[in-house]
Amino acid sequence: MKILYSCLSKSWGGMEMVTITGIKQLLKNNINVELLCADESRLQLEANNLGIIIHPIKIKKVPNPFSVLKISTIINSGNYNLIHCHASKDLWLIVPALKLIKNKTPLVLTKHVGSFIVKKDFLHNWLYKRVTKAIAISSVIKKNLLDTTSLTEDKISIIYNGVDLDIFNPARANRNKVRNELNIAEDEILIGMTARFSPGKGHEEFLFAANELNKKYSQIKFVVVGEASHGEDAYANGVKQLAVNFNLKNISFIGFRSDIPDVLAALDIFVFPSHAEAFGIALIEAMAMCKASVCSDSDGVLDIVLDNKTGLLFKVKDAIDLTQKLERLILNSSERKLLGDNARQRVIEKFNLEKITDQTIELYSKLIEEGK
Repeated sequence: MKILYSCLSKSWGGMEMVTITGIKQLLKNNINVELLCADESRLQLEANNLGIIIHPIKIKKVPNPFSVLKISTIINSGNYNLIHCHASKDLWLIVPALKLIKNKTPLVLTKHVGSFIVKKDFLHNWLYKRVTKAIAISSVIKKNLLDTTSLTEDKISIIYNGVDLDIFNPARANRNKVRNELNIAEDEILIGMTARFSPGKGHEEFLFAANELNKKYSQIKFVVVGEASHGEDAYANGVKQLAVNFNLKNISFIGFRSDIPDVLAALDIFVFPSHAEAFGIALIEAMAMCKASVCSDSDGVLDIVLDNKTGLLFKVKDAIDLTQKLERLILNSSERKLLGDNARQRVIEKFNLEKITDQTIELYSKLIEEGK
Protein backbone atom coordinates (compact mmCIF):
# COMPACT_ATOMS: atom_id res chain seq x y z
CA MET A 1 0.00 0.00 0.00
CA LYS A 2 1.35 3.42 -0.98
CA ILE A 3 -0.28 6.57 0.42
CA LEU A 4 0.19 10.23 -0.44
CA TYR A 5 -0.48 12.39 2.61
CA SER A 6 -1.30 16.04 2.07
CA CYS A 7 -1.28 18.95 4.52
CA LEU A 8 -0.45 22.24 2.82
CA SER A 9 -0.63 24.29 6.01
CA LYS A 10 2.04 26.74 7.10
CA SER A 11 0.88 26.66 10.73
CA TRP A 12 1.79 24.26 13.51
CA GLY A 13 -1.07 23.03 15.65
CA GLY A 14 -3.29 20.02 16.23
CA MET A 15 -3.99 19.27 12.55
CA GLU A 16 -0.33 19.35 11.62
CA MET A 17 0.68 17.27 14.64
CA VAL A 18 -1.97 14.67 13.80
CA THR A 19 -0.58 14.53 10.26
CA ILE A 20 2.89 13.69 11.58
CA THR A 21 1.48 11.15 14.03
CA GLY A 22 -0.53 9.51 11.24
CA ILE A 23 2.56 9.15 9.07
CA LYS A 24 4.50 7.58 11.93
CA GLN A 25 1.70 5.09 12.56
CA LEU A 26 1.47 4.06 8.91
CA LEU A 27 5.25 3.58 8.77
CA LYS A 28 5.01 1.37 11.87
CA ASN A 29 2.54 -0.74 9.91
CA ASN A 30 4.96 -1.01 6.96
CA ILE A 31 2.88 1.25 4.73
CA ASN A 32 4.75 3.44 2.26
CA VAL A 33 3.90 7.13 2.82
CA GLU A 34 4.93 10.30 1.02
CA LEU A 35 4.01 13.83 2.09
CA LEU A 36 2.77 16.85 0.18
CA CYS A 37 3.38 19.91 2.37
CA ALA A 38 3.91 23.66 2.27
CA ASP A 39 7.45 24.67 1.42
CA GLU A 40 9.49 25.88 4.42
CA SER A 41 6.71 25.00 6.85
CA ARG A 42 7.18 23.57 10.35
CA LEU A 43 5.47 20.43 9.05
CA GLN A 44 8.19 19.99 6.43
CA LEU A 45 10.83 20.42 9.12
CA GLU A 46 9.21 17.80 11.36
CA ALA A 47 8.70 15.38 8.46
CA ASN A 48 12.37 15.58 7.54
CA ASN A 49 13.10 13.43 10.59
CA LEU A 50 10.83 10.59 9.40
CA GLY A 51 12.92 9.40 6.45
CA ILE A 52 10.08 9.69 3.94
CA ILE A 53 9.86 11.33 0.53
CA ILE A 54 8.59 14.90 0.92
CA HIS A 55 7.09 17.03 -1.86
CA PRO A 56 7.22 20.72 -0.77
CA ILE A 57 4.85 23.07 -2.58
CA LYS A 58 5.05 26.86 -2.57
CA ILE A 59 1.68 28.02 -1.26
CA LYS A 60 0.10 31.31 -2.29
CA LYS A 61 -3.16 32.94 -1.22
CA VAL A 62 -4.78 32.07 -4.55
CA PRO A 63 -4.45 28.52 -6.01
CA ASN A 64 -1.52 28.56 -8.40
CA PRO A 65 -1.79 26.76 -11.79
CA PHE A 66 1.91 25.89 -11.57
CA SER A 67 1.31 24.18 -8.22
CA VAL A 68 -1.54 22.21 -9.78
CA LEU A 69 0.80 21.10 -12.57
CA LYS A 70 3.50 20.11 -10.08
CA ILE A 71 1.05 18.10 -7.98
CA SER A 72 -0.38 16.38 -11.05
CA THR A 73 3.16 15.34 -12.01
CA ILE A 74 3.80 14.00 -8.49
CA ILE A 75 0.55 12.02 -8.51
CA ASN A 76 1.08 10.74 -12.04
CA SER A 77 4.53 9.37 -11.27
CA GLY A 78 3.81 8.25 -7.72
CA ASN A 79 1.48 5.32 -8.42
CA TYR A 80 -0.32 5.91 -5.14
CA ASN A 81 -3.09 3.61 -3.96
CA LEU A 82 -4.80 6.43 -2.07
CA ILE A 83 -4.45 10.15 -1.35
CA HIS A 84 -5.28 11.45 2.12
CA CYS A 85 -5.76 15.22 2.64
CA HIS A 86 -5.63 16.72 6.11
CA ALA A 87 -6.65 20.26 5.15
CA SER A 88 -9.77 21.01 3.13
CA LYS A 89 -7.99 23.89 1.34
CA ASP A 90 -5.73 21.27 -0.25
CA LEU A 91 -8.68 20.20 -2.39
CA TRP A 92 -8.33 23.40 -4.45
CA LEU A 93 -4.99 22.07 -5.73
CA ILE A 94 -5.37 18.30 -5.52
CA VAL A 95 -8.76 17.92 -7.19
CA PRO A 96 -7.78 20.01 -10.26
CA ALA A 97 -4.50 18.03 -10.41
CA LEU A 98 -6.42 14.72 -10.38
CA LYS A 99 -8.89 15.98 -12.99
CA LEU A 100 -6.06 17.23 -15.22
CA ILE A 101 -4.52 13.77 -15.55
CA LYS A 102 -7.87 11.91 -15.32
CA ASN A 103 -6.64 10.07 -12.24
CA LYS A 104 -9.21 8.08 -10.24
CA THR A 105 -7.15 7.32 -7.14
CA PRO A 106 -9.38 7.29 -4.01
CA LEU A 107 -9.28 10.65 -2.24
CA VAL A 108 -9.83 10.88 1.53
CA LEU A 109 -10.31 14.14 3.41
CA THR A 110 -9.97 14.36 7.17
CA LYS A 111 -11.88 17.35 8.49
CA HIS A 112 -10.12 18.62 11.61
CA VAL A 113 -11.82 21.98 12.04
CA GLY A 114 -15.41 23.08 11.50
CA SER A 115 -16.37 25.80 9.04
CA PHE A 116 -18.95 28.56 9.36
CA ILE A 117 -19.06 29.02 5.58
CA VAL A 118 -21.63 27.11 3.55
CA LYS A 119 -19.78 25.46 0.67
CA LYS A 120 -22.58 24.29 -1.61
CA ASP A 121 -21.89 26.49 -4.63
CA PHE A 122 -20.94 25.01 -7.99
CA LEU A 123 -17.16 25.07 -7.44
CA HIS A 124 -17.28 23.55 -3.95
CA ASN A 125 -19.72 20.89 -5.14
CA TRP A 126 -17.25 20.08 -7.92
CA LEU A 127 -14.44 19.69 -5.36
CA TYR A 128 -16.37 17.62 -2.85
CA LYS A 129 -17.83 15.36 -5.50
CA ARG A 130 -14.28 14.09 -6.10
CA VAL A 131 -13.84 13.19 -2.39
CA THR A 132 -14.24 9.43 -2.02
CA LYS A 133 -14.64 9.52 1.77
CA ALA A 134 -14.49 12.23 4.41
CA ILE A 135 -13.28 11.46 7.93
CA ALA A 136 -14.77 13.57 10.72
CA ILE A 137 -12.81 13.63 13.97
CA SER A 138 -15.94 14.09 16.10
CA SER A 139 -19.73 14.12 15.91
CA VAL A 140 -19.82 17.92 15.71
CA ILE A 141 -17.48 17.88 12.72
CA LYS A 142 -19.61 15.27 10.96
CA LYS A 143 -22.65 17.49 11.47
CA ASN A 144 -20.68 20.49 10.22
CA LEU A 145 -19.73 18.63 7.04
CA LEU A 146 -23.35 17.70 6.41
CA ASP A 147 -24.52 21.26 7.07
CA THR A 148 -21.88 23.10 5.04
CA THR A 149 -20.97 20.81 2.14
CA SER A 150 -22.72 18.62 -0.43
CA LEU A 151 -21.30 15.46 1.15
CA THR A 152 -23.94 12.90 2.06
CA GLU A 153 -23.94 10.87 5.27
CA ASP A 154 -22.75 7.70 3.55
CA LYS A 155 -19.58 9.49 2.47
CA ILE A 156 -18.60 10.51 6.02
CA SER A 157 -17.02 8.31 8.68
CA ILE A 158 -16.14 9.31 12.24
CA ILE A 159 -12.61 8.30 13.24
CA TYR A 160 -11.42 10.00 16.40
CA ASN A 161 -7.90 11.24 16.99
CA GLY A 162 -5.88 8.91 19.16
CA VAL A 163 -3.21 9.00 21.83
CA ASP A 164 -0.15 6.77 22.17
CA LEU A 165 -0.74 4.93 25.44
CA ASP A 166 2.91 3.87 25.70
CA ILE A 167 4.09 7.48 25.61
CA PHE A 168 1.23 8.82 27.71
CA ASN A 169 1.59 6.26 30.45
CA PRO A 170 1.53 7.43 34.08
CA ALA A 171 3.64 4.45 35.13
CA ARG A 172 6.51 5.66 32.92
CA ALA A 173 6.36 9.40 33.62
CA ASN A 174 8.31 11.34 36.24
CA ARG A 175 5.86 13.29 38.41
CA ASN A 176 8.59 15.06 40.38
CA LYS A 177 10.64 16.33 37.45
CA VAL A 178 8.44 19.32 36.60
CA ARG A 179 7.20 19.83 40.17
CA ASN A 180 10.81 20.24 41.32
CA GLU A 181 11.51 22.54 38.38
CA LEU A 182 8.57 24.76 39.39
CA ASN A 183 9.26 24.42 43.11
CA ILE A 184 5.92 22.75 43.84
CA ALA A 185 5.72 21.26 47.32
CA GLU A 186 4.37 17.75 47.81
CA ASP A 187 1.26 19.01 49.61
CA GLU A 188 0.46 21.69 46.99
CA ILE A 189 -2.15 21.15 44.27
CA LEU A 190 -0.92 21.97 40.78
CA ILE A 191 -3.59 22.98 38.25
CA GLY A 192 -2.66 23.42 34.62
CA MET A 193 -3.65 23.71 30.98
CA THR A 194 -1.78 22.93 27.76
CA ALA A 195 -2.75 24.91 24.67
CA ARG A 196 -1.20 27.23 22.16
CA PHE A 197 -1.82 30.90 22.81
CA SER A 198 -4.73 31.54 20.52
CA PRO A 199 -8.06 33.37 21.03
CA GLY A 200 -10.77 30.94 22.09
CA LYS A 201 -8.53 28.54 24.00
CA GLY A 202 -9.92 29.83 27.29
CA HIS A 203 -6.82 31.32 28.91
CA GLU A 204 -8.87 34.23 30.26
CA GLU A 205 -11.31 31.95 32.10
CA PHE A 206 -8.39 29.94 33.49
CA LEU A 207 -6.76 33.07 34.90
CA PHE A 208 -10.06 34.35 36.30
CA ALA A 209 -10.56 31.04 38.11
CA ALA A 210 -6.99 31.15 39.43
CA ASN A 211 -7.59 34.62 40.82
CA GLU A 212 -10.83 33.56 42.53
CA LEU A 213 -9.34 30.38 44.00
CA ASN A 214 -6.35 32.28 45.37
CA LYS A 215 -8.76 34.22 47.59
CA LYS A 216 -9.66 31.00 49.44
CA TYR A 217 -6.76 28.57 49.10
CA SER A 218 -3.04 28.98 49.70
CA GLN A 219 -1.75 25.51 48.80
CA ILE A 220 -2.40 25.78 45.05
CA LYS A 221 -0.21 26.61 42.06
CA PHE A 222 -1.00 27.08 38.39
CA VAL A 223 0.90 26.36 35.19
CA VAL A 224 0.22 27.26 31.56
CA VAL A 225 1.98 25.27 28.86
CA GLY A 226 2.19 26.37 25.23
CA GLU A 227 3.48 29.04 22.89
CA ALA A 228 2.00 31.51 20.45
CA SER A 229 1.51 30.48 16.83
CA HIS A 230 2.67 32.75 14.01
CA GLY A 231 1.01 36.15 14.35
CA GLU A 232 -0.41 35.50 17.83
CA ASP A 233 2.32 37.01 19.99
CA ALA A 234 0.15 40.01 20.88
CA TYR A 235 -2.55 37.73 22.24
CA ALA A 236 -0.01 35.75 24.27
CA ASN A 237 1.40 38.95 25.74
CA GLY A 238 -2.14 40.05 26.60
CA VAL A 239 -2.78 36.82 28.50
CA LYS A 240 0.44 37.20 30.47
CA GLN A 241 -0.42 40.82 31.24
CA LEU A 242 -3.79 39.69 32.55
CA ALA A 243 -1.95 37.42 34.99
CA VAL A 244 0.03 40.45 36.14
CA ASN A 245 -3.17 42.47 36.49
CA PHE A 246 -4.64 39.71 38.66
CA ASN A 247 -1.38 39.67 40.65
CA LEU A 248 -1.06 35.92 40.12
CA LYS A 249 2.31 35.23 41.72
CA ASN A 250 1.67 31.48 41.90
CA ILE A 251 1.40 30.88 38.15
CA SER A 252 4.13 29.74 35.73
CA PHE A 253 4.14 30.16 31.94
CA ILE A 254 6.57 27.52 30.73
CA GLY A 255 6.15 27.78 26.95
CA PHE A 256 6.51 24.88 24.53
CA ARG A 257 7.49 21.56 26.10
CA SER A 258 8.62 18.36 24.47
CA ASP A 259 8.11 16.43 27.73
CA ILE A 260 4.30 16.71 27.92
CA PRO A 261 3.84 13.32 29.66
CA ASP A 262 6.08 14.51 32.51
CA VAL A 263 4.31 17.89 32.59
CA LEU A 264 0.92 16.17 32.84
CA ALA A 265 2.24 13.76 35.48
CA ALA A 266 3.10 16.78 37.62
CA LEU A 267 -0.48 18.06 37.59
CA ASP A 268 -3.23 17.29 40.07
CA ILE A 269 -6.01 18.83 37.95
CA PHE A 270 -6.08 19.46 34.20
CA VAL A 271 -8.18 22.26 32.71
CA PHE A 272 -9.51 22.32 29.16
CA PRO A 273 -11.42 25.61 28.85
CA SER A 274 -11.61 25.92 25.05
CA HIS A 275 -14.59 27.85 23.67
CA ALA A 276 -15.01 25.64 20.60
CA GLU A 277 -12.92 22.57 19.94
CA ALA A 278 -13.39 20.09 17.12
CA PHE A 279 -11.89 17.40 19.29
CA GLY A 280 -9.25 17.95 21.99
CA ILE A 281 -5.98 16.05 21.69
CA ALA A 282 -4.52 17.77 24.75
CA LEU A 283 -7.53 16.54 26.71
CA ILE A 284 -7.18 12.87 25.79
CA GLU A 285 -3.45 13.10 26.54
CA ALA A 286 -4.24 14.33 30.05
CA MET A 287 -6.92 11.66 30.48
CA ALA A 288 -4.44 8.99 29.38
CA MET A 289 -2.19 10.22 32.20
CA CYS A 290 -4.99 9.58 34.75
CA LYS A 291 -5.67 13.26 35.31
CA ALA A 292 -8.95 14.57 36.69
CA SER A 293 -10.06 17.26 34.27
CA VAL A 294 -12.44 20.19 34.19
CA CYS A 295 -13.56 20.91 30.62
CA SER A 296 -15.87 23.25 28.78
CA ASP A 297 -19.05 21.55 27.55
CA SER A 298 -18.29 22.46 23.94
CA ASP A 299 -18.37 20.65 20.61
CA GLY A 300 -15.92 17.74 20.32
CA VAL A 301 -15.33 17.62 24.06
CA LEU A 302 -18.77 16.02 24.39
CA ASP A 303 -17.50 12.99 22.43
CA ILE A 304 -14.66 12.60 24.91
CA VAL A 305 -15.75 13.36 28.47
CA LEU A 306 -18.53 11.65 30.39
CA ASP A 307 -19.61 14.28 32.92
CA ASN A 308 -19.04 13.31 36.56
CA LYS A 309 -17.49 10.01 35.47
CA THR A 310 -14.34 10.73 33.45
CA GLY A 311 -14.19 14.47 34.13
CA LEU A 312 -16.26 17.49 35.08
CA LEU A 313 -17.90 19.72 32.49
CA PHE A 314 -18.46 23.44 32.99
CA LYS A 315 -20.53 25.81 30.91
CA VAL A 316 -18.42 27.15 28.05
CA LYS A 317 -16.99 30.64 28.72
CA ASP A 318 -18.45 30.57 32.26
CA ALA A 319 -15.43 31.31 34.48
CA ILE A 320 -17.54 31.16 37.65
CA ASP A 321 -18.73 27.64 36.82
CA LEU A 322 -15.13 26.67 36.05
CA THR A 323 -14.04 28.06 39.43
CA GLN A 324 -16.72 26.08 41.27
CA LYS A 325 -15.81 22.80 39.51
CA LEU A 326 -12.13 23.33 40.27
CA GLU A 327 -12.93 24.03 43.92
CA ARG A 328 -14.88 20.78 44.09
CA LEU A 329 -11.78 18.85 42.99
CA ILE A 330 -9.40 20.85 45.17
CA LEU A 331 -11.45 19.73 48.18
CA ASN A 332 -11.84 16.09 47.14
CA SER A 333 -8.69 14.07 46.44
CA SER A 334 -10.63 10.79 46.23
CA GLU A 335 -12.84 12.18 43.44
CA ARG A 336 -9.72 13.38 41.61
CA LYS A 337 -8.34 9.85 41.69
CA LEU A 338 -11.62 8.23 40.64
CA LEU A 339 -12.09 10.61 37.71
CA GLY A 340 -8.46 10.14 36.67
CA ASP A 341 -8.65 6.35 36.71
CA ASN A 342 -11.92 6.40 34.78
CA ALA A 343 -10.42 8.85 32.30
CA ARG A 344 -7.54 6.56 31.34
CA GLN A 345 -9.93 3.64 30.94
CA ARG A 346 -12.08 5.78 28.63
CA VAL A 347 -9.03 6.56 26.49
CA ILE A 348 -8.03 2.89 26.35
CA GLU A 349 -11.50 1.99 25.10
CA LYS A 350 -12.15 4.87 22.66
CA PHE A 351 -8.98 6.79 21.78
CA ASN A 352 -6.15 4.26 21.74
CA LEU A 353 -3.90 5.32 18.84
CA GLU A 354 -3.28 1.71 17.79
CA LYS A 355 -7.03 1.06 17.45
CA ILE A 356 -7.52 4.35 15.60
CA THR A 357 -4.73 3.42 13.18
CA ASP A 358 -6.31 0.02 12.56
CA GLN A 359 -9.62 1.72 11.75
CA THR A 360 -7.89 4.06 9.31
CA ILE A 361 -5.98 1.30 7.53
CA GLU A 362 -9.16 -0.77 7.33
CA LEU A 363 -10.90 2.19 5.66
CA TYR A 364 -7.97 2.61 3.23
CA SER A 365 -8.12 -1.07 2.26
CA LYS A 366 -11.86 -0.95 1.67
CA LEU A 367 -11.67 2.18 -0.52
CA ILE A 368 -8.74 0.84 -2.53
CA GLU A 369 -10.52 -2.45 -3.14
CA GLU A 370 -13.73 -0.66 -4.16
CA GLY A 371 -11.77 1.57 -6.51
CA LYS A 372 -10.27 -1.28 -8.49
